[in-house]
Amino acid sequence: MKVAVIGCTHAGTAAIKNILNLYPNAQIDVFEKNDNVSFLSCGIALYVGGVVNDPNGLFYASVEEFESLGVHMHMNHEVTSCNVNKKQLQARDIKTNEVKDYSYDKLIITSGSWPVTPPISGADLENVLLCKNFNHAKEIIKRSEPVENVVVVGAGYIGVELVEAFEENGKNVTLIDSEERILNRYLDDTFTAPVEASFEQRGINLALGQTVSKFEGTGTVEKVITDKGEYNADLVVMCIGFRPNTELFKGQVDMLGNGAIIVDEYMQTSVKDVYAAGDCCAVNNNATKQPAYIPLATNAVRMGTLVAHNLVKPVLAHPGTQGTSGLKIYNHNIASTGLTESAAKLAGLSVDSAYIRDNYRPEFMPENAVIQLKLVYETETHRIVGAQVISDADFTQAINTISVGIANNMTIEQLALTDFFFQPHYNKPVNYLNQVAMEAMAKEAEKVKKQEAVLV
Repeated sequence: MKVAVIGCTHAGTAAIKNILNLYPNAQIDVFEKNDNVSFLSCGIALYVGGVVNDPNGLFYASVEEFESLGVHMHMNHEVTSCNVNKKQLQARDIKTNEVKDYSYDKLIITSGSWPVTPPISGADLENVLLCKNFNHAKEIIKRSEPVENVVVVGAGYIGVELVEAFEENGKNVTLIDSEERILNRYLDDTFTAPVEASFEQRGINLALGQTVSKFEGTGTVEKVITDKGEYNADLVVMCIGFRPNTELFKGQVDMLGNGAIIVDEYMQTSVKDVYAAGDCCAVNNNATKQPAYIPLATNAVRMGTLVAHNLVKPVLAHPGTQGTSGLKIYNHNIASTGLTESAAKLAGLSVDSAYIRDNYRPEFMPENAVIQLKLVYETETHRIVGAQVISDADFTQAINTISVGIANNMTIEQLALTDFFFQPHYNKPVNYLNQVAMEAMAKEAEKVKKQEAVLV
């Protein structure tokens, strides 16, 4: 069996490792534009901030390792065309410009994503950088060392992590985003406000609700111009978001409107023997029950693993995702799963929420911390569809628990009565997860009481 793999970051790496175990006689050809595999881009901010000193630690597989296991690694190779019906592809060696044709029995598309790059005037100036791969990370480190004024465009996870890293390196930092809040895709305002306050306390300029119109400078960027102002910039890092890197397959396999490849629960595309995994494709969202584009390393690893298991025949179905993620900014430990209240409403769900802010230990304990926890649930079914947490202490694992609940269609009543242990060092007699679900139950009971009163 000849297997061609296009792209080798998280999904590609997981697919290869599992194919080697499951089908030791398979001939594997890997085509990767970069000279490395398995780069953890989530570590770029840690590298910039000096938390990680050795960038080689941001890899968990190597070209040499795969080659020693018999994998044909075509590094610095760009796939220029692919005919999925004829099972043929063409790849160009970026270094020599040599082009070769290859055939395969099974194709695995793990071509990943690429940063969104709007057509902004001046984007070709020096020191206007992207933030995605290992080469980007090295450039950001190198070019940030001598500069004073850094502008980060995009207030998602990568953007806010870079802001923290640059500020801790003594830079004057401005964060620009077209939304009115940071992290608005992942968290409701109760959970973003503390982070914004921490940024402002440290002198970070939050230019929110603004859209970049152009970059100005002579050769090198000097200013960022928005629809509401202008900001000095010796370095700009673009973190607007990501798009699926699937141009090669348009018109050949079914896709969402944004180019994300649609796969079934066995990672099979609309074409036989063609599979896709990772940031290049959609995944079923258990909160909405619809396919969605959720580019996360965790999703990519799971999907890549499933491709290998289902390569010969469908045996292991994808359980769906909740888009669960976590973040640490300064003293704030944050995590979320499923949908925010605003995202749920945009998805057409009728939802409500419950919120608690409380000490996590009994008040008699000498040391304590405040936990803020929000639960989003469907009003008709009481099915949990999302949750968020923030605290100076680390309660992020609570969100993993709720993630399991969403995957299994858990209701607020079921969570309220779930058996969690009590020990004063760790929690109260009513665990915070039970507590927030009980708040939701009380809210729904009050609604029923009001309806009955109206009927009377």
